[in-house]
Amino acid sequence: MLVSLHVKNFAIIDEVEVYFKDHLNILTGETGAGKSIIIGSINAALGAKVGRDILRRGADYALVELVFQTKDEEMHRVMKEMDLPWEDGMIIISRKIMPGRSISKINGENVTASAVSQIASLLIDIHGQHEHQSLLNKAKHLEIVDRFAKDEIGSLKEELELCYQDYMKLKKEYDQAGIDEEKRLREISFLEYEVNEIKSAQLVLGEDEELELSYKKLSNANTIAEGLQAVYRMTGYETSAAGDTMGRALRQLMKLAEYDDRIPSFLNQAKDIEDILNDFNRDLSEYISDMENPEEELDEVAKRLDFINHLKSKYGGSLEQIIRYGEECEKKLEKYQDYDAYMQKLGKSLADAEAKLKNRSEKLSQIRKKQAKILTDKIKKALISLNFLEVKFEMIFERTKHYSANGYDDAEFIISTNPGEALRPLSKVASGGELSRIMLGIKSVLAQKDDIETMIFDEIDTGISGRTAQKVSEQLANIAGSHQIICITHLAQIAAMADSHYLIEKKTDGMTTQTTIEELNPEESIDELSRILGGAEITDRVRESAKEMKELAETAKKLKR
Repeated sequence: MLVSLHVKNFAIIDEVEVYFKDHLNILTGETGAGKSIIIGSINAALGAKVGRDILRRGADYALVELVFQTKDEEMHRVMKEMDLPWEDGMIIISRKIMPGRSISKINGENVTASAVSQIASLLIDIHGQHEHQSLLNKAKHLEIVDRFAKDEIGSLKEELELCYQDYMKLKKEYDQAGIDEEKRLREISFLEYEVNEIKSAQLVLGEDEELELSYKKLSNANTIAEGLQAVYRMTGYETSAAGDTMGRALRQLMKLAEYDDRIPSFLNQAKDIEDILNDFNRDLSEYISDMENPEEELDEVAKRLDFINHLKSKYGGSLEQIIRYGEECEKKLEKYQDYDAYMQKLGKSLADAEAKLKNRSEKLSQIRKKQAKILTDKIKKALISLNFLEVKFEMIFERTKHYSANGYDDAEFIISTNPGEALRPLSKVASGGELSRIMLGIKSVLAQKDDIETMIFDEIDTGISGRTAQKVSEQLANIAGSHQIICITHLAQIAAMADSHYLIEKKTDGMTTQTTIEELNPEESIDELSRILGGAEITDRVRESAKEMKELAETAKKLKR
């Protein structure tokens, strides 16, 4: 359940913190008090897009923090998979919104928007002000059935999607593989040329880098040779060169060694230095000899480099890409050379993939049809409890012309709300208020199957009043028996059902305006119900009506739960 909401610098909210309770939490307040901003802040924490003006004037950032408490094992598994900390079932989702960017966290760890979305989908279900309009989209209907049937469907939809991807890949290859004889022969000739050119090059990975180093060395051979000659003269045996000087120093030490027992150690060190210098000069001399007449080798390296660069310009920017391209050409060549066998094999693979796709689609369709019958019967009962007295509610299935990643079902809810009236699509029958109740009926049925503990309804009372409003309030109370419900409403019948009642107000000191939210005690709740019932003037009779409404609601809750 959602334990608390903390909002700071969000729109006209300076800072509010509210602790929600179990069962039915009702939020009421005057029009424009900021009720939708409260729901908007929750949506923002869960990753919804926010406008640039969402920061409170003068603030550097906005912050929304949601604290959930859950014991759901699936949630524990997902948190573990994401390597997120988990302690005592507490999940804290926060979002800090700054100009141009925002940071989301779960239990103190930075996370992506998709991670927040995945976690949120297991914690909370938010019914926005206009969500019932989504029932006008047939695709939503099939989504509802799949959600209801998720236990029986299991991993079938994931398997179906993989089958569809394999099928479409093979179908694309098959459709593109069709070619006439003349074009096939041209392709063979062209591919043979490319394969032979790449094969004859006998490319070796890393060869181009070694050639570039050799080219750099050989093209600067004269400069290198001149420099090394100068080094050889400095370290060799010409007068005053290092070798000549070291030899004289060595002879001097040999004369002095008989006078001082420490001098032999210097003499040994000097001999080591002379040996090193001799080795250095010998190696240097050999290297200089090898550098003579580099023109022929330079020409060979330049030609090989030019050839490799030519291949790069045609087949890829690196030797790896050229070799890979050559391998792909060989595969294509093999296909075109034995074209009939290739097409036969491809056709069989495509047929097998389609058969597999058909099998998964049929299985999914059978489950959907069976579960849709159970679902629509339950929804019908829920609608009757929502004051649809003479209602029929069913689902019709048709088959699409083509497969999709979602199978081949084209399904749609149909309804009749009056005796003798034919069943027709929701879009042609239901008004806004009816759609809102139908969505509530669907949510109440799904709530029996879902593990989601918290449900939010933002103005579920759109377009309803009177007895229908009373029925809606009873249905909400019924769902709240096993779920935490947070509901924004303008109707007294729904507000009277509250287990916890919160008042949202907009206050001003003449300079600034801010939204506040506070939990009402029983007497304050009666006062708020009186305001909703009586408007500007609250008489004793209005207050008595509010009190009676609250008492009747408490009795109804006991019967529903």
